[in-house]
Amino acid sequence: MSLKRTLAITVRLLAQFRHDRRTLGILFVTPLIVLGLFAILFEADARAPEVGVVVDGGVSEPIADALAESDAIEAVALDSAGEGETRIRDGALDAFIVLPAAPDADGVLRPEIVLEGTDQQVRAIVPAALQQAVAAAVADFAPPIPSGAPGPAVPRLDPEVRSLFGDEDLEALDLFGGPFIGLLVFFLVYVVTSVSFLRERSLGTLERLMASPLRRTEIVVGYMLGFTLVALVQAVEVLAFGLIVIGLYNAGSVPLLFGIVTLLALTAVNLGIFLSTFARNEFQAVQFIPLVLVPQILLSGLLVPVETQPDWLQVVSNVLPLTYAVDALREVMLRGADLATAAVQFDLAVLAGYCVLAIAAASATLRREVA
Repeated sequence: MSLKRTLAITVRLLAQFRHDRRTLGILFVTPLIVLGLFAILFEADARAPEVGVVVDGGVSEPIADALAESDAIEAVALDSAGEGETRIRDGALDAFIVLPAAPDADGVLRPEIVLEGTDQQVRAIVPAALQQAVAAAVADFAPPIPSGAPGPAVPRLDPEVRSLFGDEDLEALDLFGGPFIGLLVFFLVYVVTSVSFLRERSLGTLERLMASPLRRTEIVVGYMLGFTLVALVQAVEVLAFGLIVIGLYNAGSVPLLFGIVTLLALTAVNLGIFLSTFARNEFQAVQFIPLVLVPQILLSGLLVPVETQPDWLQVVSNVLPLTYAVDALREVMLRGADLATAAVQFDLAVLAGYCVLAIAAASATLRREVA
């Protein structure tokens, strides 16, 4: 083996990288952006759950005061349990507590804790905050204790805990499974569409179609329908596997879930067609993956809730299609929302808007193929 010839190949390869600014950017700039986003998201302070408190006089008032001073939750005064349920359904509260006026005949305090039900952290935080508040209330409002006498006894708590949505046995798989289905479909459809459409260009098929009487919109829609049919079959397979084989928790309509995934697949198809026009080969098409998909994975609310992100990142999150798909899938699967739900209607409208925008962008840039 000749060392000189071997090094010549190495030098030639490095020279190619030196002249390919896009590849250099992907290799050395993109990791810094992604790691920076990761650090910002996971170093941000966790949001304290908003918890309503219903008091009934007696011992409930000092306990409510102690809850208001708690750092673990944001306590909000409520007039009734009905108001608490309404505000949970509207997304304004994570939970509420109904405090009794006094312990029962056995000396047991039996408050009612009503959780939204789809956040496991809230399920752990609220009872712990209540226990601390009861202990603080007893210490602050008990009568003076003689020197050497034991401290005031903390009433034994036996709260009744129930959830408006979800299930007591809800696991992390159930919380992330639905949004992950959307992510998986979006990722695979985007990659297959962008690479396949680029192959049509490189083989000259697209140029011949452009020379025909076909309009650009007809070409784009034709390709879109073909890729979409494949994507729909994939969506059915993934949903069936997730719901039947894995057994993901689902309180909503399966056809509605399919509709959400279909809109997301349509967006991915047209986004792949649009971005493939800016790539000269399959390698460059794949280079868009970190730029297009990784920020959406981090900012869509799949890993970190959007409301806990810094304000400037929330602005970015709110212009990403995957954010609305994640929200819609969680609303349907965990909360049992349907088409009459305003949040689902908004998410579907935004996803449909992205589909139309992507089709228009793909049609407008198709002229580049014969330039």
